[in-house]
Amino acid sequence: MTSTSHEPASQLPESKLIQGLMFPEAYPHSAGNIRLIETHISWVLLTGEYVYKIKKPVDFGFLDFSTLARRRHFCQEELRLNRRLAADWYLEVVPVTGTYERPRMGGNGAAIEYAVKMRQFPTAATLKDRGKSGHFGQNEIDRITDLLADFHARIAKASGDSPYGDSTDIRHWFEENSIHLRPRLQNPGRIAQLQAIEDWGLAEWQAKAGLMEQRKHLGFVRECHGDMHLGNMTRVDGEIVLFDCIEFNPMLRWIDVISEAAFLMIDLLHFGLDALAFRFINRYLQRTGDYRGVALLRYYLVYRALVLAKVSLLRAEQQHDSGLWEQNHAEYGVYADLAERFTRMSSPMLLITHGFSGSGKSYYASLLSERIGAVQIRSDIERKRIFGFKADQGTGSAPDSGIYTENATQSTYERLLAEARTVLESGLTAIVDATFLKAAQRAPFRQLASSSGARFRILDFQAADQVLDERIRRRQDRNDASEATIEILRRQQQTAEALSPEERKDAVTVDSADERALEFLLSALSE
Repeated sequence: MTSTSHEPASQLPESKLIQGLMFPEAYPHSAGNIRLIETHISWVLLTGEYVYKIKKPVDFGFLDFSTLARRRHFCQEELRLNRRLAADWYLEVVPVTGTYERPRMGGNGAAIEYAVKMRQFPTAATLKDRGKSGHFGQNEIDRITDLLADFHARIAKASGDSPYGDSTDIRHWFEENSIHLRPRLQNPGRIAQLQAIEDWGLAEWQAKAGLMEQRKHLGFVRECHGDMHLGNMTRVDGEIVLFDCIEFNPMLRWIDVISEAAFLMIDLLHFGLDALAFRFINRYLQRTGDYRGVALLRYYLVYRALVLAKVSLLRAEQQHDSGLWEQNHAEYGVYADLAERFTRMSSPMLLITHGFSGSGKSYYASLLSERIGAVQIRSDIERKRIFGFKADQGTGSAPDSGIYTENATQSTYERLLAEARTVLESGLTAIVDATFLKAAQRAPFRQLASSSGARFRILDFQAADQVLDERIRRRQDRNDASEATIEILRRQQQTAEALSPEERKDAVTVDSADERALEFLLSALSE
């Protein structure tokens, strides 16, 4: 592997070019206070109205910009790929003409370099800045999740005979991280940590390679963004914009969609935003229904943590400020520790809710999933999915008809059970959010927990009749996934089968109207 990236910009042959582009006269438009942002693979010139991104002549093996022809090709790819998510911002590929001493952006002369021209965002701040400060909210993560889920639904799928997404390819990229990391580590503890992560990765790959291949043939390997983290997102006029896809290596872009979701999840975790990370993955799964992909989630979380750890050390090598060097190495430690965390998951729990419609099951299941790091599986959404409806679609089904027949209910609980099994086998805690008003519905889940070695708890939600009625009315007004009505509630109350004495031993009963309900649940589950 060859690379010029170890040299400071002032020593690179292109340094005169970059210095020349710092002057307004180098541009065919008005350019004010020109600023330069340098990464380990590019120079980004902010001119006020427009931004120009020039690729560094580097070769990291997984990325090769070593010739002018290659840099031009990857500029064109960057334009094509990013227009899928940010068409208004990515404008064209322009040549840099003139000489290295007196360059000109654009022009008719021979190209000495190429740049991607973009509209400049009103603010240079990305959502990474909000992540660092902790000022990152639920509305933002919900919007990002919806954008990502919709993007994944419409992008191209890899064909079964394509070179992308093969299990051997996935293993290669996992291990490729270590090839770059190992020679850059000096601390014996960090070296031993990396070895343990490598050993876990190989064992996990051996166990899951068949599923990786299956998912490719089922169409889950797609031409994704490839670099889905907060540093590649911003807000413009209140809207989230996702930008800066991976253009430099199609093998890193044509990936399993759950790998892309893991990338953003690990980035949120790295900022200490654990609740938002699990809010994101749960909303993503509820939007896509890809619960089978959870079987690979931990593998991809570890992989993505290693990718970001690698980038931290590559950046450190370009730093000539000791403070920034130490910051990059500290970041490496955060990512390495996150990778190790997901190789050492504790025994999972299987939690099922129990209660009438309006008793607060979904509300508290959602909050719990964020606080304890669990996967929430919601019956209202999965029932509709079975019959081809979106979560917010009305089905026009009357009680005991349409999607609410006895057979439909049985099919729904069977799906919930299968999805819970996948989550538990993946080493994660599952919260199954349904009424569970019949003993025959609850029993298979208790059996699953027993056979999986998972702790089993029934979260028994209670509320007064007037509270139940009022919640159902409010929920109908906001177009919730649940289609429960007061009539359905009354039927539930008449036909429900109470928890048996044996089930009561595993139950945590809570008044959902109590403002301390969440803390009570968290305390009970920690015992």
